[in-house]
Amino acid sequence: MRSLLAVVDAGAITEAADRLGVTQPALSRRVRQLEAQLGVALLSRGRKGVALTTVGHLVAAEARVLVERYDHLRAQVAAYQRLEGGTVRLGGGATAVSFVLPDAIARFQGEYPGVRFHVKEAGSREVEEDVVSGRLELGIVTLPTHLRELEVHPLIEDRIVLIARAQHPLAQARPLRVAQLAGLALVGFEAGSAIRQIIDASLREAGVEMNVVMELRSIPAIVRMVASTGTLAFVSHMGIESESQVEVLRVRDLDIRRQLAVIARRGAVLSPAARAFAQRLRA
Repeated sequence: MRSLLAVVDAGAITEAADRLGVTQPALSRRVRQLEAQLGVALLSRGRKGVALTTVGHLVAAEARVLVERYDHLRAQVAAYQRLEGGTVRLGGGATAVSFVLPDAIARFQGEYPGVRFHVKEAGSREVEEDVVSGRLELGIVTLPTHLRELEVHPLIEDRIVLIARAQHPLAQARPLRVAQLAGLALVGFEAGSAIRQIIDASLREAGVEMNVVMELRSIPAIVRMVASTGTLAFVSHMGIESESQVEVLRVRDLDIRRQLAVIARRGAVLSPAARAFAQRLRA
């Protein structure tokens, strides 16, 4: 089609061949191949050169549109490869979405402003399933993972701390003994969430059972509830670094930590933007 349009624009095969940097026989062969594909004659050849046949005018008009669209597609793909466009689809829990991803995305978009992000907040197990199914390319989850189809790259160790409002009686008794927590009112993460399972297991191992009076999903909601009601809560230390409503209570013989990791589907070909962002996170 490019060859046909070159002949049309030049008005002669010889001049069109010079513009394309090919020999005249090679250009004539290309046009004949197109005519053979379509089953019609596109050019009429005479003493004054070549001219489009009636159907040739139709083909040339459509060819011009198709070539322009193809060039546009190539430009889009090239921009996509250079990270001038594209969308990163990723998910994570409340801690990752609220305290890990914002700065990471801001830095990445500062360098690649054309890349967009579709971020889903959900529990680790749901994010794992979305990554395996292809609905998400990347996820930040709490280890261990539960699906063999995942490729896992450890990201950061997250310390889980006990918080209370400043007026809480335990805020004056430091450091605390773990036995002092028995039976106290606790605002917990949703039952079944990865972080909740880690907290519950750590308390059981310490021989302490607390009274879970409420379950919430997000750290900001838990912090506000603790500050308002005088309950206690275990949250990520990343979520309360700039909080003035609550204080961290140090508990002897109770060290709760979890490992966050970046996941992708094993063997999946990530988009250039997602691949570059994952590399940035791991670095």
